Amino acid sequence: MDTISNLVMGFGVALTPFTLLLAVVGCFLGTIFGALPGLGPANGVAILIPVAFTMGLDATQALVLLTSVYYGTMYGGRISSILLNIPGDEPAMMTTLDGFPMARQGRAGDALVISGVASFVGSFLSTVGLVVMAPLLASIAYLFGPAEYFALYLLAFCTLGGVASKNQAKAAVAACLGLGIAMIGLDNSTGLPRFTGGNMHLMDGIDFLVAIVGLFAISEIFIFIESHGRDSAIGVTLGKLTIPWKDLKASTGTMLRGTGIGFVSGVLPGAGASLGSFMAYMAEKSILGSRGRFGQGDPRGVAAPEAGNNAAAGGAMVPMLTLGVPGSGTTAVMLALLLTLNITPGPLLFKERPEVVWGLIASLFIANVVLLIMNVPLVKLFVRVLMIPAWVLLPMVTMISFVGIYSLSGSTFDLLLMVVFGVLGYFLRKLDVPTVPVILGILLGSNMEDSLRRAMVISDGDWTFLFSSPIAIGLWIAAIAGFVAPLFLRGVLKKPPVPVMDVNED
Repeated sequence: MDTISNLVMGFGVALTPFTLLLAVVGCFLGTIFGALPGLGPANGVAILIPVAFTMGLDATQALVLLTSVYYGTMYGGRISSILLNIPGDEPAMMTTLDGFPMARQGRAGDALVISGVASFVGSFLSTVGLVVMAPLLASIAYLFGPAEYFALYLLAFCTLGGVASKNQAKAAVAACLGLGIAMIGLDNSTGLPRFTGGNMHLMDGIDFLVAIVGLFAISEIFIFIESHGRDSAIGVTLGKLTIPWKDLKASTGTMLRGTGIGFVSGVLPGAGASLGSFMAYMAEKSILGSRGRFGQGDPRGVAAPEAGNNAAAGGAMVPMLTLGVPGSGTTAVMLALLLTLNITPGPLLFKERPEVVWGLIASLFIANVVLLIMNVPLVKLFVRVLMIPAWVLLPMVTMISFVGIYSLSGSTFDLLLMVVFGVLGYFLRKLDVPTVPVILGILLGSNMEDSLRRAMVISDGDWTFLFSSPIAIGLWIAAIAGFVAPLFLRGVLKKPPVPVMDVNED
């Protein structure tokens, strides 16, 4: 009853005209930020923090605006992923695997509708989880130490072969390449430079946004130039734009499972939406097996990662509000905003500033409804991007990629590095080596290394510490099974059938 009364109080705060207007504006701007390659949730929120202070917003209003932008960017990342095969941000990478093939099959509108509904389901249910299960899930996050996190990241890499490629050897090479790139920069423990070649620009490591835009956007441009538009995103055909009720019904279980996986990933500090979308996609592919056409335009391959990454966005709010620990890069930016406003997140926040917490939660419910209304009916507007002539759209994509990266770093070196990643992505695609493991290696490599080092420091170098808890052992078993099982299954499928002798044959 206390929860219900607090939520009613929160809706009283969120439904004031000005606060409601902030939620709508935040959703609209967030969708745009999410759709633009190179910009993502963290950058969208960071860009608008000065705006929030300039407008003189109070704590609740500022949080409502920025969390609406946060949720909007999670919705918007699907647009360029499906239409252009260019993820708007890193959690939308997995959506490209089936979203873009659907667009190439003339089902771009269907993919956008499915992704919009899956985003709503993931975000809405994760907000419900934030209300009901925050204390429980926060306690679960305490159970994960460095050994458990290392095993979790290992699980992600061991299952990359089944997600990104039919050839596990190529996927493993790509993952190792990504991990190697993640090692570039200053060592987090010793402060010594590694693999920088004496270049000062590489001391801070490789910005994953530069790598993402290069491997996806710039390489797509090279592929377009080589094929003269025959095999590019610009050449997709449009199908009839209707609500795919049959696909939505078939994807209901997928959305619910992806929401659960994404929510747990969001609650775990550092895991975030990228791992949530990946794990949701991988789990659904494993469950469906041969019944799915993942990587070839399966609608469930769009629903799973979209539900997962949007649920992770809500789950990441749990440790931030209850423990003061950011669950993602975006919530880290929001945590800085709270501290600037003299608000200390933690268990006492729910008692000392209930209007802030419950007003924020109520605004999340409102933002989800606004985003569903805004995204699904406007799907025709998004699909019209494909009707722009190639000679117009290609320079626009190139310009957005370069301007987006330069506006974030102000470094011409990052622009050159982005082109280098574009060339790398082009050759990887020509060799049929998946680029998704490279990106995930860059994203998770540093955290994986830090977890391993902390585990070794705690155990005084005893490697058996990595198997010291039931959670860690379970994750290790799942990692080994995830790597070995696809090899075994492929061997069984390729094995020729044993001829059956006809008993009537003389």
